Amino acid sequence: MGILGFIVLGLIVGALAKLIMPGKDPGGIIVTMIIGILGAFLGGWLGSKILGAGLGNFFDLRTWGLALVGSLILLLIWRLINKARARA
Repeated sequence: MGILGFIVLGLIVGALAKLIMPGKDPGGIIVTMIIGILGAFLGGWLGSKILGAGLGNFFDLRTWGLALVGSLILLLIWRLINKARARA
């Protein structure tokens, strides 16, 4: 899958991650899109290291699942970082 595929996948998966983990996130839609794109890369990397299969075809369900897991992980990390900053 090319870089354009990662970007499109990341944008869609970032929105899905936000729907799964609702709440107030600092940064708005731009940060959500960036988290989604980076999450797609993270999911592909984790999938290749743990499962031996990274992101493949854009229309493969495993590709979408890995990208969604990566986006959820990054969204959780982002919320934890901003929560710690708010307390300090």
